[in-house]
Amino acid sequence: MDLSANAWENRYLNNDIGWDLGEVSTPLKEYFDQLENKEIKILIPGGGNSYEAEYLFNNGFENVFVVDVSRSAIENIQKRVPNFPRKQLIIGDFFELENTFDLIIEQTFFCAINPNLREAYVLKMNQLLKPNGKLVGLMFNVPLNKDKPPFGGNKEAYISFFKPHFSIQKMDTCYNSFGNRKGRELFVNAAKKINTQFFKS
Repeated sequence: MDLSANAWENRYLNNDIGWDLGEVSTPLKEYFDQLENKEIKILIPGGGNSYEAEYLFNNGFENVFVVDVSRSAIENIQKRVPNFPRKQLIIGDFFELENTFDLIIEQTFFCAINPNLREAYVLKMNQLLKPNGKLVGLMFNVPLNKDKPPFGGNKEAYISFFKPHFSIQKMDTCYNSFGNRKGRELFVNAAKKINTQFFKS
């Protein structure tokens, strides 16, 4: 199972990106549309072609950051949105980020990393969020693959990972999922708990 930066880059070069919707997902679009403060600092990890970042930026959210290990994915955003600040498009490893954000958007990143990294993911999310910061997005609520992404999961397992470090405000079946994802996704809205990142659950 090769989840290296080179492997992801090759998938973009070969257009082997079946998870890519080609547009902002409806659940996230509707969430973005009700956000009032356009000054908030937003991160989209493993953003890929990141239509979510494009939508946010084009709607006045200029403090949006994308991180992905694939250079081609980042370049695709630059081509589509030439005015997007280059310094906010980061080619690199999410787990090596050193910054803080008001909001982090989850969209097909959690299911793409090695499942062994899920606890590390939750801890890093907590670390990267400012006090009162939120993690919002979509997670698959079906088994899916064991030997390659996307890796699935279930609500009970996710709660066990998140509850020590986040206040889960919503983790329910998504009513407005895209196409064949209907009935297979959870919409998640979780607020950072303070001073938990140094303690294991």
